[in-house]
Amino acid sequence: MKRSPYFVFLPVLLCALLWGSAFPTIKMVYKHWAESGVEVNIFDRWLFAGVRFTLAGLGLLLIAKKPWVEWQSTPKKWVALLAVSQTFLQYLFFYLGLSLSSGSLTALMASTGSFWWMILAPVMLGTAWPELRQWLILIVGAIGVVLAVYAPGAGAGDPLLGAMCIMLASFFGSIGIVVVSKVKATMGSRAATGFALFLGGVCLCLVAAPAWRHISELFDGYVIVVTAWLALVSALAFAVWNHLSTQYPVPLLASCRFLIPVSGVLQSLIFLTGESAGWGLVVGGLLVIGSMLVATWMKRD
Repeated sequence: MKRSPYFVFLPVLLCALLWGSAFPTIKMVYKHWAESGVEVNIFDRWLFAGVRFTLAGLGLLLIAKKPWVEWQSTPKKWVALLAVSQTFLQYLFFYLGLSLSSGSLTALMASTGSFWWMILAPVMLGTAWPELRQWLILIVGAIGVVLAVYAPGAGAGDPLLGAMCIMLASFFGSIGIVVVSKVKATMGSRAATGFALFLGGVCLCLVAAPAWRHISELFDGYVIVVTAWLALVSALAFAVWNHLSTQYPVPLLASCRFLIPVSGVLQSLIFLTGESAGWGLVVGGLLVIGSMLVATWMKRD
């Protein structure tokens, strides 16, 4: 039975709202640290990320059906690659990029994951290369990203360096989605996501070892509550998204993925003081949204 591409919208919208909320929420933690007089560096931010993903992974493993049985029957190299790409390397660069640029620009730059998908899926999975019209539509989306970086608006920080870090993050995240197809035969989406988040989170905590000495200063009551929320966001959104990647073709999901940065941009502009949208962010965002809608419309048949 052929799946209608329209059935994917509701779960994608859920992922978009959840992941979109992470951009302003993380920025609010950074602001809280500054207002509390806590001086932080990149190791502190990586520790914050590591705790978040370790907790998220543990939560998913607790509700997975038979995670240990699935672990034993799955080649460890694919589980390791999933953890390294989808969690460790992706968020190593993501948190660095978010510290350099605004939440709204970072959210829009996350859309580059769709372009990576189009290249990685044929190379790693042997799927068909996108048609010319699909490439043209994605190029329009890429032009939108360039305009957003060129004129992002107030509070953008270092837009070029931040954008480069987020592009690297989305590259590794896209590799992770491709790797999911390698483990789905022997491991369910909840267990696969749980192991990826937990192992990747532990790696982030280890890399952030210099920050351990003042962990109690970093994680006060406010940050603990926010970390718990972000862990829930990661667990639910990644589990849903990884499941979708086993049910729908990569080009369709690559198009729908544009909803995530749109959600992140809007939530960042609404909830973060000191950020405003420049003409590049507005025009670029419209191009991104338009390319996503047209690409999805083309897949209706």
